[in-house]
Amino acid sequence: MMKRFALVMTLCLATSASAEQVADVWKAKCKSCHGEDGKAQTKMGQKESIVDLTQPAWQKAQTDADIREVIADGSPRNTRMKAFKDRLTPQQIDALVGYIRTMKAK
Repeated sequence: MMKRFALVMTLCLATSASAEQVADVWKAKCKSCHGEDGKAQTKMGQKESIVDLTQPAWQKAQTDADIREVIADGSPRNTRMKAFKDRLTPQQIDALVGYIRTMKAK
């Protein structure tokens, strides 16, 4: 019983740390253009006409693979969106995809 409790606690702590880590990656790598909330209401977001990631239509139109590809390889539609495959691990990129999915407008 005690081993099971320890395992559950370890998993909960790991999940919490992971959520904090992805938020830190977002703040360090994405926030300056996409904004804290993904709405791109930043100077760069407005200058580059960056899409609002919270829009249900955008969320529905983009697959996880599409989002992952843009983060990893950059955007073919906006050359300012550089590739992050050499600066982020595959796990960090996957975590960012999940983080972006949480931004979906209600």
